[in-house]
Amino acid sequence: MLPPHLTYLKRLVTALAVVMIAGFVVLILTLVIRLNAPAVAIPDEITLPDGQIAQAVTFGDGWYAVVTEDQTLLVFQESTGALLHEAQITTK
Repeated sequence: MLPPHLTYLKRLVTALAVVMIAGFVVLILTLVIRLNAPAVAIPDEITLPDGQIAQAVTFGDGWYAVVTEDQTLLVFQESTGALLHEAQITTK
């Protein structure tokens, strides 16, 4: 039989091991869930007006937008690829 303080220490070490294993399982499950989440639906092809070269792209719910090198913002409908809006970006 172990002295009382060693029995207490043994229980603490066992509890620590259980908590660490549970934390590791939660970490792995979180990674699996996050990595299996659906990615953003990127169109196979984006047709820009003649002479436009894409500099940045962003996506929203049902639309995507392209900023071109000449600072034009082009907003397209996601389902059809139709141009919804065109705006010139001005900077100060």
